[in-house]
Amino acid sequence: MKSNQQDNALMTSLFFRGMLATAFTLLLSCGGGGQSSGSQAPALSFAVTPSAGVGGEISPNTPQTITQGSTTSFTVTPDSGYRVSGVDGTCGGSLSGNSYTTSAITAACTVKAAFSELDPVLESFSFRAEHNSALESDLELDASGAQFSARLASIADVKSLVPSFTFQGAEVTVEGVVQASGEDAQDFTNVLSYTVSNESGISKTYEIDLVRFTGLPIIYLSTNVPVTSKEEYVAGTFSLDGWRSHESIEEMEMKIRGRGNSTWALHPKKPYQLKLESKRSLFGMSSDKKWLFLAEYSDKTLIRNRLAFELGRLSTLRWTPSGHFAEVVFNGTHDGVYHVTEKVEDGANRVDIGDTGFLLEIDQPDRIDPDDVFFRTENYLVNIKEPSVDDGDEQYLQVSRHINEFERVLFSSDFTSVESGYATYVDIDSFVDWFLVNEIAKNVDAQWYSSIFFHWVPGDKIKMGPIWDFDLAFGNVDYADATYPEGWWVRWNTWIGRMLEDPRFAARVKERFAFFDAQRPQIKQNIQKWAEDLQFAQAENDSIWQTIGEYVWPNPVVYDTYEEEVTHLSDWLDARMDWMADSVEQL
Repeated sequence: MKSNQQDNALMTSLFFRGMLATAFTLLLSCGGGGQSSGSQAPALSFAVTPSAGVGGEISPNTPQTITQGSTTSFTVTPDSGYRVSGVDGTCGGSLSGNSYTTSAITAACTVKAAFSELDPVLESFSFRAEHNSALESDLELDASGAQFSARLASIADVKSLVPSFTFQGAEVTVEGVVQASGEDAQDFTNVLSYTVSNESGISKTYEIDLVRFTGLPIIYLSTNVPVTSKEEYVAGTFSLDGWRSHESIEEMEMKIRGRGNSTWALHPKKPYQLKLESKRSLFGMSSDKKWLFLAEYSDKTLIRNRLAFELGRLSTLRWTPSGHFAEVVFNGTHDGVYHVTEKVEDGANRVDIGDTGFLLEIDQPDRIDPDDVFFRTENYLVNIKEPSVDDGDEQYLQVSRHINEFERVLFSSDFTSVESGYATYVDIDSFVDWFLVNEIAKNVDAQWYSSIFFHWVPGDKIKMGPIWDFDLAFGNVDYADATYPEGWWVRWNTWIGRMLEDPRFAARVKERFAFFDAQRPQIKQNIQKWAEDLQFAQAENDSIWQTIGEYVWPNPVVYDTYEEEVTHLSDWLDARMDWMADSVEQL
């Protein structure tokens, strides 16, 4: 009985084992184990659908069938004026440059490219010689924020130049007119505004600052014959391109001759006197016919006269000449930078002596011209500059007697008398300030030699001034102690020396020097500003005359750079003011 039960159990177990084996065989034959002796069943695949927003495209741009577990890529391209702002959707993935690669695909999904407008930007700005016959070479402007700038290193006409530029945005305009790169000309005399806009109307404006040559105004002089004389005028024409800051003057007739003494005789760069056919204002200065062109050849900084004029304007002197720097083109040749100044002469806008007054200059016999009229005092030769008088006539006798009488009283025993002393003849403040301006500058000529101007109107007091001729001042001389910042110089002028013996005059000198010394920081700032304004002009000037690094009479020191020349001037002035601050108190 037990044996039968065991046999039945064994039979049942074998039956189920057979059934399992059969099922497993069937499963293998259907490929359920990943292997087949026949064909493989197709893998699953899914649709990836791309799309692009406004401002660009995606490629391919139709749905792609991608096998499960694989990736796919799309190229995303923005339209002009747009950028790719991002790619999203349900596929997932990453963007590298303009290529977007999906994650492994596990189901149907989407890829969506989005674009946004670029900010308007002016990327580059230049002038190509191929588009501008006035240019010898290409000129690339430097970008700084919303400005492009450059210096055109030639005297070229900038009134019609064709720029080339690149930008991101929809268009570039000037005053609302669309501009095409390499095609549309503009006048670049003044700073010009270029505006870049995108499709949405967002815009940004850039300033284009093209500095022509040195940035200074340009004067054109033309004559049929060379100017070789200080006495004889040569006829010609004059015109002024005022550039950005000054009024231009169309061509007009003029006469021109040489001027100066050592500056005319010793140096190749000549100074001139110009006489226009009618009164005109130059560089904002008062209208007149006569103008002086100072070469400033011995002064390598070019600014010593400018500095003296600044001191003169700070003073109580009645009138001080003004000047302005300009490039001069003479008969088609660039002659460098000149200091164009007002002339020391009678005039309502200059030394106003009216109908009865006299403009006088202490001078030297070897500097007197044949037609000059002069008289002598005990100490000086006095040249009557204005008006035109004859030797011995009534006006001549009037002025010569008055100046001699003043000098007699000045050197009398009671010269400090309030009632009858020298102060009844002269304007004290004008003598004090004339002395200080020339002493601060240690002007070599002002001790006794020349360019010592003063004027007198009958019924009024004698007034010193105007100041003049400072190219050999501020230490720029090698033949006298005026070289050094230490020591008195103009104090030994005969008249000034005597006046300093008057305690009232000396006290006024102390007061006024304190005023000038208080202006020192501003004066030194002005020196640096003038030098910066001339940075290109002095370089072009030196390329012609080659004075930097060379001895030019009567330079006491020679420096290799313009910057060193300017530093020497500034340092000399500091040392001079320091010495005078101590010494004036001892007067």
